[in-house]
Formats: sequence, C-alpha cells, structure tokens
Amino acid sequence: MAEIRVFPLSCTVQNYSWGKLGLASEVAKLLASSDPLVQIQPDRPYAELWMGAHPRGDAIIRDNRIPQRTLGQWIADNPACLGAKVKDTFQGHLPFLFKVLSVNTALSIQAHPNKELAAKLHAQFPEHYPDANHKPEMAIALTPFEGLCGFRPVAEIVSFLQSVPELRALIGEVAAEQLERSGSNDPRGVSAALRVCFTRLMKSEKKLFVDQLNMLVKRISQEVAEGKDTSGSNGDLLLRLHSQYPGDIGCFTIYFLNLVRLEPGEAMFLGANEPHAYLHGDCVECMACSDNTVRAGLTPKFIDVLTLCEMLNYTPASSSSKIFPAAQSQLDPNVYIYDPPVPDFAIMRIEIPSSIKLYLISAVDSASILLVIQGAAVGTSTAAASEIPLCRGSVLFISANESVSLQLSSPDGMLLFRACCLL
Repeated sequence: MAEIRVFPLSCTVQNYSWGKLGLASEVAKLLASSDPLVQIQPDRPYAELWMGAHPRGDAIIRDNRIPQRTLGQWIADNPACLGAKVKDTFQGHLPFLFKVLSVNTALSIQAHPNKELAAKLHAQFPEHYPDANHKPEMAIALTPFEGLCGFRPVAEIVSFLQSVPELRALIGEVAAEQLERSGSNDPRGVSAALRVCFTRLMKSEKKLFVDQLNMLVKRISQEVAEGKDTSGSNGDLLLRLHSQYPGDIGCFTIYFLNLVRLEPGEAMFLGANEPHAYLHGDCVECMACSDNTVRAGLTPKFIDVLTLCEMLNYTPASSSSKIFPAAQSQLDPNVYIYDPPVPDFAIMRIEIPSSIKLYLISAVDSASILLVIQGAAVGTSTAAASEIPLCRGSVLFISANESVSLQLSSPDGMLLFRACCLL
C-alpha cells in the first residue's frame, strides 16, 4: 500500500473564558458541522481551535490505517513530510500553529518576545515562559473583528491626554508635557517620551489607578445618560472593557493603542514586541509554534509589567497601517497569499467560485494544513489511499509536494484557508 501522506485531522478545542458561548462561536459551528456526534453546550465558551502539532493541543489523525495517533508523533516519524528546506530550517518540527479564534470578551494586553528575549525569559522564568521561541502571529477576520494593535499616532494620544484628565493624572504633568512637546522630526525623542508615558501608566499604584478609573467610568456614564458625545474620551470602548474587567489598568491602554477593525478577509500581522489585544470577533490565526506571551492587563493571569514596558516597540503609526495586505497569486487567481516578514508561516485564502466544479489544491514545498470554512467537496490525492469527504470545519494535513484534487458538491463554491511555510 502506498504511504499515506494526506489525511484528515481532529483538532483540539480550548474553552478559555473569553470565548464566544455555544453556537455563537465560529469554533463551535465548525466543530458541529465537521462532526455530527459533537454536542455543543450552549453555556460553554468555545474560544480556540488548534490545528497543528503543539504539545498542548496535538491534532488526532482521523485515518485508522496510520499507526501513529497524533500529528506530532507522525511528523516525528516522517520528518520528510515537512519538505527538505522546512525540515532543515526548523529541526524536523512543524514551525507553525494554525488556529480559529472566537472572541467574546477582550484578551489580555500583551506582546510576544523576539527570539533573543524569549530564550532569556524561558531560562529565567520557565513556569511563565514555557519555550525559547518567538511568536509572531497573524489574524485574518472571518467575521467583523476588532483588536488593539500598536501605538497610535502621537497627535491622537496627546488629544486624549488633554480630554481625559483621569489619564493625565496617572501619567503626570512632566511626562505628559514631554510627549506634547516631542516633535515629529525626532522619532527617537517621540519613542522615548511615549515609553515614559506608557510605563508610568502601567506602573501606577493600584489604589491610584482604580480611583481614577472609577472617576472616569462615572463621568462617562453620566455623559452617556445625558446624551453627550463621549468619542473624545473613547467612551464606548472604555465602558465595554470596564464591564468585562472592572478595575483593570488595561482599560486605560485604549488611549495609547490603535483600535483596528477588520472586515472578513482583512488581516493584521503582529511582529515581536508589538502591543496588542483582540477585543471581539472570529478569525483564523497563524503563529510560530510557541506559547510565549508577556501580559500586562485585561487578564487574571500572570502579568509582567516590567518586561512588557521594556520590550515594546514604541513606534507610533496609524491604525490603517496595521492592516496587512493579501497578494493575489500569479499562478492561481483564486488564491490570495498573506506572507508576513517572518519565515515560520504564510497563509493562503482560497476562494473557489460556484462555476468551478473541479479544483486542484496545488503542491507546495512545505507541509500544510487546510481548513474548510464554507462549502463541500470530495478530496482525492495519490498520497491518500481513499477519497476524503470535506465539509465546513474539515481540517486536512497535506505533506510537502503533494496536491489534492477537489470535486465540489456545494452550489456556492468554497472558502478555504491553508497554512504553510514558504521558505
């Protein structure tokens, strides 16, 4: 029998508290449509679907002719499936973790360390930083998606410092004036002033910031009741985050970080040291295979304010600059490629129109993971011993240099996402 190198996966669900509940969650919907035996609990959060070989969520192989139970075990025994370049570059490991996220309440204010800092943090505090890898990541919206990402242009931060006295009180007059005076022709001066302001905020004494936050929430709530416009204080978002994380310093970060809104198909890339927090919506996400996160607010988890404030990239930029463009493939007009400036991963969005009934998922020189978001087909491959039925929520592992032919059965075409490594 020919070696099976293309096979379906059953993937791990993470029920983190910030996830959308029951069938409101895209993760739960994908799960329910791919496996009719799964019972979705309406009051349980379905936050993340992990598609990969991470030890905390190693996918189960759904082909009983394969002796290995999990994808991680199979790759360890068949490292050539990664592709020669990927295998050598990443020491025989799948370099990425592919996910679907369904976000109901905000995730923590966080950043991911670069490789050098990750190694240092892991050596010093292995209980908080479980590996020595960096964790760049990319999110592509499946539904309208909101997140905080990167520092706002200085003019916007200054405007908030002038219209939100509670914020100014925490930062202090000296630091606020330094930022107000910093000129756009001196980017290093701007970054230094921004660092001082943000660090002063994040290191505020708890009683002080809780008092100021309560005053701010009370003031904005009154203004809302009086029908006033609170956009100058970012009122809507402040009240929303405060209702989710009352008394949390993270509520104030909305005055420093860009609010980025993505429409389905739009993406944001989060490089090392980029402050961010996902707020609401559903997305596919791909990242280097790591679990290293430095947190500082909007979370009950371990926070490391000193490390975060030290490591951040204090370069202001507009929210529109945070949207990462996809490039249409020159080889196939149905494929859009999101290729971030890191070697670990790339994502392809494959939109097959209803007019096409036979479609070839082309071979790439990398192992890849394919996720079906919409539509249905039967997949065949010389590297799969039998036909593979694919529907919404199906996940397929495709070894390097293998192609899969799809015979479409849905009237509306298909939407697929494919994670791989384009070295």
